[in-house]
Amino acid sequence: MFQLSQNSVTVDFRRKKILPVLSKSGSAPKQQSILSNQTSEDSDNDAGQKRFGAVSCNVCGMLYTASNPEDETQHLLFHNQFISAVKYVGWKKERILAEYPDGRIIMVLPEDPKYALKKVDEIREMVDNDLGFQQAPLMCYSRTKTLLFISNDKKVVGCLIAEHIQWGYRVIEEKLPVIRSEEEKVRFERQKAWCCSTLPEPAICGISRIWVFSLMRRQKIASRMIECLRSNFIYGSYLSKEEIAFSDPTPDGKLFATQYCGTGQFLVYNFINGQNAT
Repeated sequence: MFQLSQNSVTVDFRRKKILPVLSKSGSAPKQQSILSNQTSEDSDNDAGQKRFGAVSCNVCGMLYTASNPEDETQHLLFHNQFISAVKYVGWKKERILAEYPDGRIIMVLPEDPKYALKKVDEIREMVDNDLGFQQAPLMCYSRTKTLLFISNDKKVVGCLIAEHIQWGYRVIEEKLPVIRSEEEKVRFERQKAWCCSTLPEPAICGISRIWVFSLMRRQKIASRMIECLRSNFIYGSYLSKEEIAFSDPTPDGKLFATQYCGTGQFLVYNFINGQNAT
């Protein structure tokens, strides 16, 4: 929802979690296909009774309500999609940008083999479902760069998709009310709407999507992917933080961008119709 004024645009990002899409066949996956990966939260307890209330799957990380048929169905759908998307068998030719003790970062370009592009499409679809909404389409697919963080156990636990842009818009940072704890601050940031200027500022790189598996967060995976992006987006150049804009960030994405950029007044893009890529 946009509320336009002469100097700023207000974006209400308190999105309701949308339900993951069905498989391409249009039917829900068979329950048996997930049983081998079933979590302790999902299974019956020692008394033969199913758990109730909110539980988190320790395989796909989805938070859902046990004993709620609709929630359990959506968990099955997302769980199967997640298992397929994050599995990484490895490729003979990988464009490795960085290696770490806990994994490596590779880059996939639009001219890469079809099997690599198919994996990126599969991951992007899963990421959109995990984020809870359908992201805006890429402006120019032929100029995108996709970074994947591959863990040592051959799983895709991080994804960053970047594209070339011309302009970004500065987030207008609001003063926080008197807040006693860090937890209250985070809760407030997640619930409030945010404003940004309508005055365009030059930008080079747009981060369309940035995702880290929920059970692998707070391990600097997203930060390391952005650092690699800044070094490899344009050959021979290292992008500054001022040259990067984030596409319509979620509440958690806004908190991350604020922390990474060192300010709540970072650049955003891709929420105003009609903006074109370079």
